Amino acid sequence: MDTKQKAKVVLSKTSAMHYAKLVFRSTLFLVALAVYLYNRITGTGEYFGGLDKRPFILSFIWIVFVVEMILRFFPSGMESMGCQKQFKKAFRPTNRTEPKNISWKSTFSIVAAWVGLNGFIGFLYYNNIIDEGILLLISLAYSACDMICILFFCPFQTWFMKNKCCTTCRIYNWDYAMMFTPLVFTKSPFYWSILLCAVALLIRWEITYKLHPEWFSENTNASLSCANCTEKLCHHKKQLRTFWTANKHRLQFMDSGEDIVKTK
Repeated sequence: MDTKQKAKVVLSKTSAMHYAKLVFRSTLFLVALAVYLYNRITGTGEYFGGLDKRPFILSFIWIVFVVEMILRFFPSGMESMGCQKQFKKAFRPTNRTEPKNISWKSTFSIVAAWVGLNGFIGFLYYNNIIDEGILLLISLAYSACDMICILFFCPFQTWFMKNKCCTTCRIYNWDYAMMFTPLVFTKSPFYWSILLCAVALLIRWEITYKLHPEWFSENTNASLSCANCTEKLCHHKKQLRTFWTANKHRLQFMDSGEDIVKTK
């Protein structure tokens, strides 16, 4: 393997961290799901087989996510520029002064879609179709999906905002608030403490966006340009798009070939 080929497979520290988070969060979700299913099968009548009576396990979940959120309030060399652009030290002025940011209509459509989805989940909960255990499972599933959005495919980027990558994402720091939205329907102080921390992170982000919109636009912040990107989080997204496009064209070609044969 030559030097160029080796360079292609080297992950940046930021990318490696996100892959590690994907594995960790997926494992956490699968373990919680296994415990929940065991509880249901054995008919103990306790959420997660009595996890609420095992403070160590709940404390572990709480510490992991709360520490992650607290760290987001401060600059970090490991985190993506997608969330670091809220800090002044990440701002590198260009020769332009007018920021070009995502329209409020796109942002509102995301809020509406997310409220609709989780409103349905709340409906199921209040009608006793699902319980608090399922709400926590959904939040843990969201946490794994958050990493999938960053590394592979993001519906908010593709269908709503049409932004080029996570670096320029308008809602990057909404992730924890969105992740723990299902917990709003519970009455547990444990769940609410996580949710409030996530909301505080979102409010901080929105205040900064309002005060310094130039920090969030590639037009005015050179740190967000592809030329200055060191994390390459978009690499696998581009590979998947190329794969999808190639297979789509191949299928269309095969269909057209079959039509020609039928015509003959």
